[in-house]
Amino acid sequence: MTNQVEITQSNDNEGMVNGIHMETLMGTVKAVKDAPELGQCKFRARNTWLGGSRNCTSVSGFYGAGQEFEHKQTFKLYADEPPILAGSDEGANPVEHLLNALAGCVTTSMVAHAAVRGINIEALECELEGDIDLRGFLGLADDVPKGFSAIRVNFKVTSDVEDLEILKDLTNYSPVFNTLMQGVNVDIQLQEK
Repeated sequence: MTNQVEITQSNDNEGMVNGIHMETLMGTVKAVKDAPELGQCKFRARNTWLGGSRNCTSVSGFYGAGQEFEHKQTFKLYADEPPILAGSDEGANPVEHLLNALAGCVTTSMVAHAAVRGINIEALECELEGDIDLRGFLGLADDVPKGFSAIRVNFKVTSDVEDLEILKDLTNYSPVFNTLMQGVNVDIQLQEK
């Protein structure tokens, strides 16, 4: 099996730390360490406009560890806007989806990296809040950012580690957190359908 990672995961709790199957995780870590090209991934999403401010994104697979993977099911993520922004409020709006992505990624990063370090986490939750001035989005003020100007993430944790800064530092491994902090090039193309 050249340049591929074999993914196996048992359904029992043996070898689990923080709900993370350590044999699988450490196998992936070793494979990427031995063959860095296996770390190259492409995650994909396809969005369809449903009318008004409603749209739906489908996620069905990704490329990683030198191969294509299909999810067990196609995930559907619906987005809409609240009535104040002329929406019908049939889904979280896109910036709320961004908060969800950040929450999920910093949580997963903390839990997985804590597991590798032998740090047990019994309970973990976070609340996020972001500030947006609609004047930027609505095109009313050129000097106002069109997106979030600040995001706050507040965690509550029950863990066997006394120094919570250790856990906080583990969020620095989050790809979504790093994308937000460092920015990323986004290339938008438009063609006729």
